[in-house]
Amino acid sequence: IGDSQMIELQDRIKKYGVLNPLIVRPKIEGYYEIISGHRRKYAAEKLGYKKIPVIIRMLQDDEAVVIMVDSNLQREHILPSERAFAYKMKMDAMKRTAGRPPKENPRQVVGNFETADLIGKESGESGRQVHRFIRLTNLIPELLDMVDEKKVSFNPAVELSYLSHEQQQEVINAR
Repeated sequence: IGDSQMIELQDRIKKYGVLNPLIVRPKIEGYYEIISGHRRKYAAEKLGYKKIPVIIRMLQDDEAVVIMVDSNLQREHILPSERAFAYKMKMDAMKRTAGRPPKENPRQVVGNFETADLIGKESGESGRQVHRFIRLTNLIPELLDMVDEKKVSFNPAVELSYLSHEQQQEVINAR
């Protein structure tokens, strides 16, 4: 990780220290797994920090995924591919933990569009836009890289995601 954002993060840590603690959960082996704060840990280590603040949470796997995704989505600059896979991970985790609906709200949130609406509400986007980002996870790696590099715009990329992988490869070969 050597990008300009990492340099900015290291500069902030040099000036102010690690302001936001990492979120970790205990592992059976006596170690801790970082749920949120991988970039802060990396930046602090590069600056020679031996200790940084953490919050220890007892989290199930799906809870950990939701927290990790939410913290990544809060980054200032996030690639379309990162947003796509983050939304997909969060949707999958939320669908697994939906459970039974409470009696006062009998509508169960299990469908993709209802879950996408919830995710969108939390991230300031429509459920439809969340679904369109998730479509990008169906692109072959070469096309997804082109979206991240702004060589292919978002809307055409979503349309290309409905093609088979073989057809997508043909698009790449035809350039």
